[in-house]
Amino acid sequence: MSEPLIRIVNLSKVYGAGETAVHALDGVSLEVARGELLAIMGPSGCGKSTLLNMIGALDQPSAGEVWVAGENLAQLKDVDHFRARTVGFVFQLHNLLPTLTALENVEVPMQGQGMGSQARRTRAMQLLEVVGLAGRAGHLPSQLSGGQRQRIAIARALANDPLLILADEPTGALDSQSGEELLALLNDLNQSRGTTIVVVTHDRRVAQATRRIVRMRDGRVVEDHRLVDPLEEDLRTLARSQLGQAILDEEDRPLAQMTPEEEAVLRRILLRVDGVQQDYQEHQPPTGQREPQP
Repeated sequence: MSEPLIRIVNLSKVYGAGETAVHALDGVSLEVARGELLAIMGPSGCGKSTLLNMIGALDQPSAGEVWVAGENLAQLKDVDHFRARTVGFVFQLHNLLPTLTALENVEVPMQGQGMGSQARRTRAMQLLEVVGLAGRAGHLPSQLSGGQRQRIAIARALANDPLLILADEPTGALDSQSGEELLALLNDLNQSRGTTIVVVTHDRRVAQATRRIVRMRDGRVVEDHRLVDPLEEDLRTLARSQLGQAILDEEDRPLAQMTPEEEAVLRRILLRVDGVQQDYQEHQPPTGQREPQP
């Protein structure tokens, strides 16, 4: 088996100290293979963006290890070079430079990477073609729609042909149609280029556009599964809901909205789907327990 592109071992991140300490990450372990398209899901404050920052070497852990492309990020000699050559970032707010054109914004990450000005311009134009915006090369960000600005941000993330793209709530500021178009673009990049893409989101529709979903809560991974069928994922969502929990609880009073027979059928379906989540949780160490350090 080939080495994973990302390997995270017993990762913790604590902000502050004493009674006011915040455990943003609490013993997270995770592996991501090359070429995967996955979502990290969870409510606000669960640690998903903190985890993304660790993978992208934007922050340092309090304990544990992060390996990306065979490198231990704690031992990097040139963090800027690593980020420029290995990782592309896409944020909820596009972060384009307002005084530069779309073409010039895409060129920015190539600065200082040993490319001449003409080579940079050619590469930037090729990437604008990939995201379908070659015709907007001379436009400023203020002259583009939100969806177009995010497409430019993706082109910029691809500037140095990274192995990995990290996208933090990339559709959060977009309308539903622009969001769907952006997800289709990320999916196409993953399929056609083999680029590994990790998307942080709280939106199940975004997560269902990927092929693996990692769920976090209170700084820990509580579920990790492959997405086989979006309809099955809808059933998982139902199983976690108040209605789903009422159906799964045989001791609860019968539901007025369905017959006992109908409730029994639904219970069997939800138990089968939700069993994946329960099996995963049962094999996790209790909160606070740590694996021995090598």
